[in-house]
Amino acid sequence: MRFKWLALVSTILILLVITACGAKGQEVSTGSGQDYAESGATSQESIVKTVSSEMGEIEIPATPQRVVGLSVVYPEFLYALGIVPVAVQNYHDDFPSYLSEPFSNTMKMGIGKTPNFEAIMEANPDLIIAPAWWSQKDYDQLTLIAPTVLLLGRDDWRDELRDIAKIVNKEEQAEKVIQDLVEKEKTAANTLNKRIGDETVLYIRVMEKEIVMHGENIDRGNFVHKRLGMKPVPNFPQSEKALSVSLEVLPEYDADHLIVQLDDETNPEIKKRFEQMLTTSLWKNLKAVKEDHVYMVGGKEWFNLGMAPLADSYVIDDIVAAFEEKNEF
Repeated sequence: MRFKWLALVSTILILLVITACGAKGQEVSTGSGQDYAESGATSQESIVKTVSSEMGEIEIPATPQRVVGLSVVYPEFLYALGIVPVAVQNYHDDFPSYLSEPFSNTMKMGIGKTPNFEAIMEANPDLIIAPAWWSQKDYDQLTLIAPTVLLLGRDDWRDELRDIAKIVNKEEQAEKVIQDLVEKEKTAANTLNKRIGDETVLYIRVMEKEIVMHGENIDRGNFVHKRLGMKPVPNFPQSEKALSVSLEVLPEYDADHLIVQLDDETNPEIKKRFEQMLTTSLWKNLKAVKEDHVYMVGGKEWFNLGMAPLADSYVIDDIVAAFEEKNEF
C-alpha cells in the first residue's frame, strides 16, 4: 500500500508540473505570436515599397542590396549614388579606370540585344533596373529573376540619374552629384579659357574605318564646346551633330587645337590607322600639328562622355591636364 500511495503522489505531482508548464508555454506562445504578427506587418512595410515604372506600379525592396543595372550608363549612375551593382553590361572588356577598383567584384555580362539571363540569375539580384526602350521585350523573363523597374528614356542624363535616385532613395545625393559637376565644369572652363582664349578647337575620334568630328549639337561635342566653352571651327555645319570624314577632308576644318581620341586605344586596327595618319603630309600640315597643339585623350574612359556624370568628371580632368601640359603660362 505504501508503494502504491507513493506512486499515486508522484503521478499527481508530475501531472501538475506538466499542466503548469503547458499553461506557461501556451501563454508565451500566444504572446509571442501576437508580437510576431505585429512586428511582421511593420517589418514587411519597412522592407518593401511601391514605385512607378513604365510597366505600372510594382513592389521592390526599400533598401536593395544586390542591384543589376542593364545599360552601359546605369552602372555609372548607381555608383555615383553610392551603390556598387552586382552585375552590369559592359561594352569594353575592361571597366574604365575610374570604375575598375570599385567594380572589382562586379560581374561583367557583355552587351547584346537580349540580356544574359543566366548571368543575371547567377548574380542573385534583389532589384533589376533597365531602360524600357531596351528591356521591355524581356520584362516578363526579368521579373522571374527579381523585381524589375523599367525607366523611360531621357534626353538628358541628369533626368535619368534622378529617376534612378527615386527608386533607390538617393534623391539628395543625385542633386549633389549634378551640382558638383556643374561647379567642376565652370572651374575647368575658366582654366581652359585662360590658356587658349578664343582659339578654335576640333574634337575627333579615330575609328577603325573613319574619322568622326563632333560638333556642338551632340553629347560629346556639346560637352567640349558648350559646357567647357571651347570655340568650335566656324565652318562646322550647324545642322550636323557629327561628321564622318576621311583624312583628306580634315584640313578643311583646320582648328588651332585638336583633341584626338582613339575610340579604343587597345584596338590594334585603330592604333595602326592612327600611326599611318601621323606619317602623312596632310596630317603634318594641320595648324594644330605644326603648333604642337594636339591633345591625345580618352579611349574607353571617354565612352560614356556626355551621358553619365563619372565619365564627364573624368574627361574634365583629362582635358584640363592635357591643355595645361602644353599651354603653360
